Amino acid sequence: LLIFSPICDIEVPERLSSSYEQLKSYHLVERCVHVPAREGSEEEILLVHSSEHLEVAKSTQTMNEEELKRVSENYDAFFFHPSTYHCARLAVGATLQLVDAVMSGKVRNGMALVRPPGHHSQRNAANGFCLFNNVAIAAEYAKLKYGLQRILIIDWDVHHGQGTQYIFEEDPSVLYFSWHRYEHQEFWPSLKESDYDAVGLGNGKGFNINLPWNKVGMGNSDYLAVFFHVLLPMAFEFDPELVIVSSGYDSGIGDPEGQMNATPEVFAHLTHFLMQLANGKLCVILEGGYHLKSLGESVCMTVKALLGDPVPRITGEMAPCLSAVESIQNVRAAHKPYWKWLAYEGNTSFLQNLSTKSHLLKKANSNPSIEHESKITDDNNTVKVERFLELHMKNILFPVPPIKTATTVSEGSEHFFPKYVQLVKEMNKTEIEALVRGFYADLVKEDKTLLSLGSTLAILDKILKKEVCNGIAVSPTAALSAAVALRHSVHFGFQRVLCVFVGDMQIIPNTEDGHLSVLFLGIWGFIFVLINFLLLLKDAEGNDFFSAVLGFILPVAYSYQPNLTVIAVGPNRSLGISGISLLVALLQGLAESRIFAVIEDTEINLMQSISKALVGASTPPFGMYVPPTQEKVNQIKTLRDHFQQEWKMLQCSGKWSV
Repeated sequence: LLIFSPICDIEVPERLSSSYEQLKSYHLVERCVHVPAREGSEEEILLVHSSEHLEVAKSTQTMNEEELKRVSENYDAFFFHPSTYHCARLAVGATLQLVDAVMSGKVRNGMALVRPPGHHSQRNAANGFCLFNNVAIAAEYAKLKYGLQRILIIDWDVHHGQGTQYIFEEDPSVLYFSWHRYEHQEFWPSLKESDYDAVGLGNGKGFNINLPWNKVGMGNSDYLAVFFHVLLPMAFEFDPELVIVSSGYDSGIGDPEGQMNATPEVFAHLTHFLMQLANGKLCVILEGGYHLKSLGESVCMTVKALLGDPVPRITGEMAPCLSAVESIQNVRAAHKPYWKWLAYEGNTSFLQNLSTKSHLLKKANSNPSIEHESKITDDNNTVKVERFLELHMKNILFPVPPIKTATTVSEGSEHFFPKYVQLVKEMNKTEIEALVRGFYADLVKEDKTLLSLGSTLAILDKILKKEVCNGIAVSPTAALSAAVALRHSVHFGFQRVLCVFVGDMQIIPNTEDGHLSVLFLGIWGFIFVLINFLLLLKDAEGNDFFSAVLGFILPVAYSYQPNLTVIAVGPNRSLGISGISLLVALLQGLAESRIFAVIEDTEINLMQSISKALVGASTPPFGMYVPPTQEKVNQIKTLRDHFQQEWKMLQCSGKWSV
């Protein structure tokens, strides 16, 4: 680092070395395929950047300190060192190596730990620590080499990646999403075009999504709410062939730049959601992140998710703040003309009277030495944050069960299941009777019904004892098996159970234990009914599925925070196999990925598909996007309005509209 670059004193080599050490301490490095880095070629850099920009960068290799200082002054928050050009080419090359490994099928997904970052860099200018735009070059490279027509870039860095926006703002083949600290244009890079109304230009209109954070202190629930109510519906409609993340962790707790409160495990949840897109083709590329402990833990949570480990439970109150909800509503309003899923959404008017405007006024009139209110205010709190994270990670991390998925199968059908599914022996009649006599006599009255529980209880026992992570069983009476599973779970101390019914089944509510909280979600037609914690969903077929699942089921489930999920699949299903599999995959973000699926069907394709989802295989494509009808969108909206005070993650519109 040269003496004239004080602004850059946070962008240090230890960002990579400490993250790598943290990965080693979690024994994650040995579980990954190592892809060798290389320098990006000049031709690859010129896919995005001008030849003038490349020549200036090349010329800095032999400059003295005075010359480097002079050329650096031409750029905003960028300072050259004699080795900058070489390091930036390595960052480009490593990113492209990862794209090649993913697109060729050598790996399913991956992460590139690179520096310098890239998302501020523009066609003809270095900017904000960034010389070459690694992610933009990767997108153009993938389009050229692999003929891709739809690439999704998610930028969760706390700064706006204006360089990426400028490069793709007229290009409908790249959907660019960025959330960023904005504070009504007060925060760097302080651009009008970082606000929600910058939706792209020309043919690219609707393909640039900016979600501005107008205050600091945003947390896990704010990030999840944006995924549920903005990003995921757009992503599933866009149907990308490759997903690239500009993965800045300055949006995590303790970072001096971001001043946000999101804890490391939220990045595991966000990564888990993105793994359900593009047949699992996901490349995560490091951008910012300047609190070394927060950065390292967040990198590890991301990699654990990429490896398919169970997702740690999310912490914090599941309620987005008003400012986040206001930004969500404004983004939805700005993009309503361009997206089918928003076509019939009701309250999508713009909010002008933002709750943070008065906060901004106070800030302008206050003592400039007073910092923004936030749990984490500045880097004097580094040690405090490190201590917090040490305890926090111990609290949320748990021993991963040795087996991911278990099932019981009839003789001869073993070869239908993915190789990672463990086959377990059903309970015999004597074992079942011993259990049933004590707890389930009111539910189980016939011998035939009794014997059908052999598979259910054998697998559920292994899940509850944490010997396996999840499991799938076949039962001639899925609703009854689910009812027994719920009661069996409470005897193990599982007090919050999410039960999802798919198909036409008589739901048997638990009446034995008043302390058991069960949230029932039923999918077969499209009308929700709530009786205590009994919630039924009717007609969620085709692409109504996305409105129901992303707009209602996931927000409710995350608000509820179960410690076990039971999914019962019965007859007369309007939801297809790919929809059921995607639902199973999405719900693995909850309850430390503990899922028990029981199926009233021996259809091999269904069993295979759910088993693959439980094991962590890529979910099958959902098919061409067809928008939901106005009637069904209105039904979901009515439900959201009715239940959003109880389940606050449903909130996606502010209180004052203009």
